[in-house]
Amino acid sequence: MPDFSRPLHDTWLLAGARTPWVDYCAALAAVSPTDLGIHAARAAIARSGLAPTAIGASVVASMAHADFDAFVLPRHVGLYAGLDIAAPAIGVQRICGSGFEVLRQAADQIALGYADAVLAVGTESMSRNPICAYTHRSGFRLGAPVEFKDFLWEALDDPAARVSMIQTAENLARQYGIRREAVDAYAARSFERAVHAQAQGWFAEEIAPVTTQRFEREGYHDRGISLPRKITTVDRDTHPKLSPLEVLAGLRTVYDGGVQTAGNSAALVDGAAAMVVASGAVMRDAGRPPLARLAGAAAAGVPPEIMGIGPVPAIRQLLAATGLSLSDIALVEINEAQGAQVLACARALELDESRLNVNGGSIALGHPLAATGLRLTLTAALELQRRGERYAIVSACVGGGQGMALLIENPDFCKA
Repeated sequence: MPDFSRPLHDTWLLAGARTPWVDYCAALAAVSPTDLGIHAARAAIARSGLAPTAIGASVVASMAHADFDAFVLPRHVGLYAGLDIAAPAIGVQRICGSGFEVLRQAADQIALGYADAVLAVGTESMSRNPICAYTHRSGFRLGAPVEFKDFLWEALDDPAARVSMIQTAENLARQYGIRREAVDAYAARSFERAVHAQAQGWFAEEIAPVTTQRFEREGYHDRGISLPRKITTVDRDTHPKLSPLEVLAGLRTVYDGGVQTAGNSAALVDGAAAMVVASGAVMRDAGRPPLARLAGAAAAGVPPEIMGIGPVPAIRQLLAATGLSLSDIALVEINEAQGAQVLACARALELDESRLNVNGGSIALGHPLAATGLRLTLTAALELQRRGERYAIVSACVGGGQGMALLIENPDFCKA
């Protein structure tokens, strides 16, 4: 069986930042994902203590082609974040695991000697997913079907297994005997935990507020962010709200007889996140404590029809590669694509749910596909420091039948 995992050595997350996660078709809906990514990247670099020109490359993820300059999105994020003109950029894609994949590839670039510091960014505008057609390049024949479709909606289907992403969670619910009441109870807890974390100001530590602003690069045209009229600043995640069990229980299921509803599945939001990844030498020269050590990475494949179980083999491979057991891990983040999917993973791992998604997850906060992995990593790193704990695992299922997981370590437990 393939084992796509390995420990990472002397690789550090210097700093991270993100935009607020803002509800679909709301305050950030008109903003290009390129500009969301630039904003997060500039904030992360500023927090890292490095000069932008000290960063040797950028690795950027964005799933939807949500602007006409999508081909050059990775390059433009690095360019307008202030990296040297000679610093190359690459775009990567592992769907919901993309925010982890940018960190893994950044670590590889450092380990292989391509760069000593790398900018890792995930950015997504769910609101700007296109309405598109792939069959009309040669025109429209009289009476022929007009095949414009909603890309965001169509992308939820997997044609190999002929299932939607929601149906993959329903398959897991049947396999693991997960009832609707348990899924709603889990979702209510996710909302409650996220509301509490927001009230405590913990998410504010992650967020770089978004304002109307210009991004300049000498010799090139300016670009930037324009917020809607009467909105001067966006500084909070907008989706978290107390959602009692009785309210969630009143929602209709997506499929008759199923367990998944709009209330116990990931919310649609727009947002971007970024981190600066560096070698130990750069970290020690930076003169400030790093956010975390990136200690290991793993990815695994699973059957597409139960894609939501993907975190389980990824986490198991990661633990084997790093010589740890699940009891060594203080915090576990499993992205909340759907409530039944997370519960299935927790049951398969025999995971103590008091360690799982302790500040809520994507059901409460939302899931901007390529950015979520970075947000989970940032959230977990800060929570490790608040609790004085050592290890966290962050993970996600991936459409098409994959899972991905990273291991991070609190730098207070690391020898310099």
